[in-house]
Amino acid sequence: MTNVAISVRGFNHYFDGVPTLQDIDLDIARNEILGIIGPAGSGKSTFLCSLNRLNDLIRGSRVEGTIAIDGRNIYDLDVDVVELRRKLGMVFATPVPLPRSIFENIAFGAKLAGVRDKLRLAELVNDSLDKAGLWEEVKDRLDEKACNLSGGQQQRLCIARILALKPEFILLDEPTSGLDPISTMKIENSLRQLKRNYTIILVTNNVKQAARVADTTAFFLKGRLIEAGRTDRLFTAPADSRTDGYLRGKFG
Repeated sequence: MTNVAISVRGFNHYFDGVPTLQDIDLDIARNEILGIIGPAGSGKSTFLCSLNRLNDLIRGSRVEGTIAIDGRNIYDLDVDVVELRRKLGMVFATPVPLPRSIFENIAFGAKLAGVRDKLRLAELVNDSLDKAGLWEEVKDRLDEKACNLSGGQQQRLCIARILALKPEFILLDEPTSGLDPISTMKIENSLRQLKRNYTIILVTNNVKQAARVADTTAFFLKGRLIEAGRTDRLFTAPADSRTDGYLRGKFG
């Protein structure tokens, strides 16, 4: 694969000595959407959290192997984990807006970083909300509490909040699992636009969603990567019978 953004080699993850990911080898291309599919308990979310070391926060977490970004292993001892997590922004299944206004939700991270110029903050909020496909819906409501937004709008707000931190990668853990079809469509449309400037890794339990938006799809099962490839190929001619069985709904 050319233009590799993240290279995973021989990666294993353990919680209290129990393997949750085993022998993962995977290349993730820059400016593409990687969809990660598989049944519950297959290691999808654990792998996602391994990419920005959120698993470090859980007692008993241990890794082997490498995850390299631009040729550097993110598990090297001298890696700045705070900066790593800024570079790989994470959006979870349940949106959690801050108990502040829509504007303050987006500007919060920049203010923590020392940005005080009002014009600069306004431009950041506008740009981030626009990229997340939310600006037109909230541009006249920026002083309203973010919790007044609908569930789908709150999820796009959380995406915008990540974008305001200027990441290189967007990690999404089932971001549309609790949303209606219209909200899901809006987020998927935003992802298609965002991949022009970001590399996106999307964990989804909806195989149809992966088929719609992912350039490449990886199928996980019982902590192992069974296969990965271009989405159109994997969905029409999977190389492994287990992938075929999952896509046909025989299990999962």
